[in-house]
Amino acid sequence: MTQPHLVYTYPVRLTVNGQTHQLDLDPRASVLDTLRDRLGVMSVKKGCDHGQCGACTVLLDGDRVLSCLCLAASADGSDIVTAEGLGNSEALHPMQQAFLEHDGFQCGYCTPGQICSAVGALRELAEGMPSHVTPEVQADPQLTDRELRERMSGNLCRCGAYANIVSAVREVAEASTVSQVARPLPIGVNG
Repeated sequence: MTQPHLVYTYPVRLTVNGQTHQLDLDPRASVLDTLRDRLGVMSVKKGCDHGQCGACTVLLDGDRVLSCLCLAASADGSDIVTAEGLGNSEALHPMQQAFLEHDGFQCGYCTPGQICSAVGALRELAEGMPSHVTPEVQADPQLTDRELRERMSGNLCRCGAYANIVSAVREVAEASTVSQVARPLPIGVNG
């Protein structure tokens, strides 16, 4: 006699782009698969599914993370913002607008992850977090192209729009405060 297949679930509460969801999930489910398969959030892309391409980058409680490597159960109670939660076609987030104006995308597959990563990177930079190329880790990092390239290096673009991506991120960094960049538009605006 075969054993019945037992399915264990774990209750998880996630706030995604301003909307709270109570889910019963397999404890092995990733944030990426939960967003796409359970909640229909298609702006988050599944690229490598190994944390190497950055296409699945989202903001988790304000920090950028690779959603393919995060278990949804470990994100219980968290606030997740995806590229579509930052703004929409009627009111683009400054980073979305800058990517459009600087042609920071070509095929567009990596763009949602690039945008979320850029927002998170500017937050880290403004908070004084050093990167691998920060010359003096005791001093605040400076907004240089080298610093931006390093901070965005975890997001791959097969089309090679890197120069335009750096220009877009730099424009937003120079024109905005951290509070303007690091938060999505008010809930009433984006859905």
